[in-house]
Amino acid sequence: MPDRITKEQRSRNMSHIKSKDTSIELLVRKYLYHHGFRYKKNVRSLPGTPDIVLEKYHTVIFINGCFWHHHDNCKYAVMPKTRKEYWVKKINRNVDNDVKHYNQLRRLGYKVITVWECEIKEAFEGRMKLLIEEITE
Repeated sequence: MPDRITKEQRSRNMSHIKSKDTSIELLVRKYLYHHGFRYKKNVRSLPGTPDIVLEKYHTVIFINGCFWHHHDNCKYAVMPKTRKEYWVKKINRNVDNDVKHYNQLRRLGYKVITVWECEIKEAFEGRMKLLIEEITE
């Protein structure tokens, strides 16, 4: 199925998608900071460049978009109807990389926590309380 918009329009749309400092990342970081957690962000020296690194707790946090990281059984993880082969390949590569990076980080002794976009949008306060429990356990 051909794309519904021009190549130039698609390129412009895709160029506006942020890979760091997204609105959901900012919400999580502000919450953690307000609750006394100090962190580094987007640490490139670690596998997968975690969104948040809490050195004191030897914990990394990935804040994943449900679409880009294919959150199973999530309403935000809908596969596009156009260029399906391209998107399946791209998203599967993202998921494979996630698994690889999480395993590498665990081998380095890090606790790996994933926070999903839908959790932030649908139950922010509850997810943040659970996140703090996960960090401190």
